[in-house]
Amino acid sequence: MSGGFREPLLLLHGLGGSKLIWEPVLGLLETERQPLALDLPGFGATPPLAAQVEPTAANLAAAVHERCLELGIERTHVAGNSLGGWVALEMGRAGWAASVTAISPAGLWRAPIGPRRLDTQGWARRLRPLISLALRSQPLRERMLATFAARPEQIPAAKARALILSWVDANGYEDANREMRSHVFDPSGYPEDIPVTLAWGERDRLVAPPRPERRPAGARFLVLPGVGHTPTWDDPELVARTLLEGSAVSFAG
Repeated sequence: MSGGFREPLLLLHGLGGSKLIWEPVLGLLETERQPLALDLPGFGATPPLAAQVEPTAANLAAAVHERCLELGIERTHVAGNSLGGWVALEMGRAGWAASVTAISPAGLWRAPIGPRRLDTQGWARRLRPLISLALRSQPLRERMLATFAARPEQIPAAKARALILSWVDANGYEDANREMRSHVFDPSGYPEDIPVTLAWGERDRLVAPPRPERRPAGARFLVLPGVGHTPTWDDPELVARTLLEGSAVSFAG
């Protein structure tokens, strides 16, 4: 299959992340898909949405779709993690996704979770020089990574530094975090012809699995053993297999 047509698979990161999170699985996907990892608006190398556009999951999905159109992609398989999983689900609702695979997606909680009591990014920005220095220490680095990774020791030091500082520096974090915590995903009326896979890390410390009524009708639900909220470094083979199985349906266009 590597010498023939490979259907595209769009990869979307979570809140505070960047397309870097997908690096461990790209090579494992390339034999069967054409993976495309993008930075969400306000993260990584992508500027935030226009000031008058709130960065809700639906609006982020629309912006990602516009970017895909610029790349000549009208419809694609979509996979996402955390907030990126919610954005992927909204792309499916809009008909822009041939399939959706969401790993520990945000928004499937029963009610808005409300603002955080502590402005963690604000403090992190004030303490950025100290954080940058602390990242030289393996124990401290792994403690920071353990919030989203079950096996932080598997993340190389340079990648760990880039992951954490990309969160500190993300211009879109505050607004996207506010909108994410102010809304819930609506599973009602979800298109039944869009295959949906919801995969949850067994050791996810950030987001609890949703109740059945909070899932799109017909969605396949999986528990990924031994991995955390963002599991691409925890078990790249397991994540790649989950993404390939979730996007196994063929599409035209």
